[in-house]
Amino acid sequence: MFRNLLSRLFAETPDSGSLASHDAEVAVAALLVRIARADDRYSDEEKHRIEGVLARRRGLGPVEAAEERAAAEMIEAEAPDTVRFTRIIKERVDVQDRQNVIAAMWEIAYADGSRASEEESMIRLIAGLLGVNDRDSALVRQRVLEGLGLQGQ
Repeated sequence: MFRNLLSRLFAETPDSGSLASHDAEVAVAALLVRIARADDRYSDEEKHRIEGVLARRRGLGPVEAAEERAAAEMIEAEAPDTVRFTRIIKERVDVQDRQNVIAAMWEIAYADGSRASEEESMIRLIAGLLGVNDRDSALVRQRVLEGLGLQGQ
């Protein structure tokens, strides 16, 4: 199952008909894991937050969200680069929802209560690759910080 999905996600010239919206959500999940791992500290708080994001985005229960996160961890570990994930998302997810993806990434970056420059740099890179400009990404970040009660960080 994972090999088939990985081959579709990372084909050099993907057949756009073979990329389902589910594949875009898998790419989102893998990027959330990549953000959490960017600072070499992948905490339980980040794992739980990823599960919460996946549950909200896909309407999953706790067990299914945990399974999706575990699958995303395996896919992220096999991924050759970030650009292929972002290409899939950009092709399959509308602009407004891409801002929601960036919001989820900021949420994951701050899940462990610490501010890591590696995570922030990765989010800024991904935002640009998804076509979300710096200003909009900053506004999304501020909204997330306010929602988490972490203003001023």
